[in-house]
Amino acid sequence: MGDTGWKDEQGRLWFCGRKSHRVVTTEGTLFTIPCEAVFNAHPGVRRSALAGAGPAGRRIPVLFVELEKGALPGASLTEELLALGAANKLTKSIRTIFYHPGFPVDIRHNAKISREKLALLAEEKLNTAGAAR
Repeated sequence: MGDTGWKDEQGRLWFCGRKSHRVVTTEGTLFTIPCEAVFNAHPGVRRSALAGAGPAGRRIPVLFVELEKGALPGASLTEELLALGAANKLTKSIRTIFYHPGFPVDIRHNAKISREKLALLAEEKLNTAGAAR
């Protein structure tokens, strides 16, 4: 599918991620790289990964977070991350955060996050949470 990005008025190219990894919601389209950068700025976050759950065009954006050593998942950190996201126009629609001990990665690169696997996990977690209500 290719990469997404844009060129600013100064002629600089800004990479936004893979087209196949974008999350199209009823509120707009979210791109992985700019959204994840917002959350990766938090000192407790090692890295994050945006994924989507639900039907095409109406996906629910979900953020998976790997923590830095010593950082603990919990309500306080989740509140901080949600506030960070709510304060940015790019990430204000991200309202679900899951913590993950180690993202699935492509075995050839050992760094390329398998967002497809995380999207399936998001579906499972959201379906389980919905069933528990």
